[in-house]
Amino acid sequence: MVDADPQCNLTGMVLSFGGDPDFEDFYTNHPTSNIYAAVRPAFSGAPEKIGAAETHETQCPNLLLLAGHVDVATLEPELAMAHKLQAALPILQNLPGALGHVIRATAENQGCDYVLIDMSPSIGALNQNLLMHSDFFIVPTSPDYFCLLAIDSLSKILPRWAQNSAELRSQQGGATYKLPDQSPKFIGIVSQRYRPRDGRPAAAFQKWIDQIVVRTRENLVPVLTKNGMCVDESKMASNLPGPSHVELAQISDFNSLIARSQQYATAVFALTNAQLEAQGTVLAISVESRNQFRGIFTTLAERVELLTA
Repeated sequence: MVDADPQCNLTGMVLSFGGDPDFEDFYTNHPTSNIYAAVRPAFSGAPEKIGAAETHETQCPNLLLLAGHVDVATLEPELAMAHKLQAALPILQNLPGALGHVIRATAENQGCDYVLIDMSPSIGALNQNLLMHSDFFIVPTSPDYFCLLAIDSLSKILPRWAQNSAELRSQQGGATYKLPDQSPKFIGIVSQRYRPRDGRPAAAFQKWIDQIVVRTRENLVPVLTKNGMCVDESKMASNLPGPSHVELAQISDFNSLIARSQQYATAVFALTNAQLEAQGTVLAISVESRNQFRGIFTTLAERVELLTA
């Protein structure tokens, strides 16, 4: 897991940080083991070559974390400039490929099968760069009007990113760190952050989910397909349920389980009965919810594997 969000929530949760002092101690004791430190030499003009970063173990076997850093946000202006002026200013030629190089080198060094990049909810140069270095991408959605508008925005923005990356690839020349040869491919949306009723989204939430699914199917998928940024639609149809074939999973609010998940730095579906810290009827309800989430995440993982194979 790569924490590329400057807020560093993933890092704090995985490493069980309680606040700013924990982050300060971590960066003091591990000054070079985060994504910003690993890529900074390329942006500071340092002569040393960048490569694999140091990772940290998590509570789950074989699941590693490349920690985030708030200063990763400071890379944004230089990336924006490099995306526009790489050809005109050779000094910028290595910047577009630097982040991807560090992430791939780290994955190869650790023998990772998958890399999951946690990005901030923005459309800035940092996210553009991270997305265009990826092989596949998922769009998380929330059941509201603003997310519906965001689908339309992505339909305009993502093709522009693909075009810009194609231009950058044609201008890489002697760059040491290069962009991938092709654009990432969309594999579906995840509907989340809703309240369930009788095992399904409550009616008010389902209304927005249905509209977002239709907008994704009718607006986003055709545009992405035209620009080579979507997996084959027959593959989506055979692996995703419903008439739209764009929804990977529906994940409701975790409610009280999220507090235990953060407390024990453990995924909601992996919490033990003891970690639920409940008794009687409350424990039974918590166990049922945890098991439901386990089924949802298992199905989600299986679909991701099939769509990215």
